[in-house]
Amino acid sequence: MARAARPTTARSAARGLPRSAAGAILCAMQAVSPEHRSGRAQADAHVLVVDDERDITALVAYHLARAGYRVTTAATGVAALEAVAIEPPDLVVLDLMLPGRSGFEVLEEIRRREDTRDAGVIVLTARREESDRIKGLAGGADDYLTKPFSPEELVLRVGAVLRRLRAPAAASGPTVRAGGIVIDRGAHEVTVDGESVPLTALEYRLLLLLIERRGRVQTRPQLLEAVWESQPDIQTRTVDMHVQRLRAKLGAAGAQIETVRGFGYRFQAAEGAARR
Repeated sequence: MARAARPTTARSAARGLPRSAAGAILCAMQAVSPEHRSGRAQADAHVLVVDDERDITALVAYHLARAGYRVTTAATGVAALEAVAIEPPDLVVLDLMLPGRSGFEVLEEIRRREDTRDAGVIVLTARREESDRIKGLAGGADDYLTKPFSPEELVLRVGAVLRRLRAPAAASGPTVRAGGIVIDRGAHEVTVDGESVPLTALEYRLLLLLIERRGRVQTRPQLLEAVWESQPDIQTRTVDMHVQRLRAKLGAAGAQIETVRGFGYRFQAAEGAARR
């Protein structure tokens, strides 16, 4: 039986790549000064890049390393899951078309595991069909970028996702109630009729925002700006997919998230809803 590839660091990823690409990665790592590494919030963030195209892996690793991230790589779905098990990353840049296990399968496993459920995932793929985009976002991806792509834009999107995930919860904030939904902002937990509902960090932020602005229509661009920290013209479909997943997890209580056709969404609190 062939042995699965081991996860690699950005430095070891350079081995076996074209000389120019390998040199680019190492130069990028050397260009990041100690002050740069320690002085930026993302400097200690671990990003796993999963792609079977060596040139793409080199390009992405180069730009992320230069931005101060600690980068590891994997070239197959099996190797990606091994890497995740060895050291859960803060964020995964994930191709969909992988040998062995597909990117969709890797994404599903990442969202299933307790230690990676809240990790950021940015899909980076040549698959441009809307059905693939919908499937990826519905499966729990935080963002979706198609090839060919701008490396600088990818770095910005990685930073945006990590900032959302690292946004601190209020140490002893109030409990927010809306019908049977209870959000403990201090513990970062959501329950519905007393039952715990596991949400990703992004789903939690989306639900909290809708409830805090209950009764008011929130347009898709507004939600992208507030929750995704993205410009409104990136992908409004992203909002729809996450609202769909959030409703499903909330069960019957999800009906309180009302679609306002042509505009966006509004949370209609059940009678007696209150905030303490």
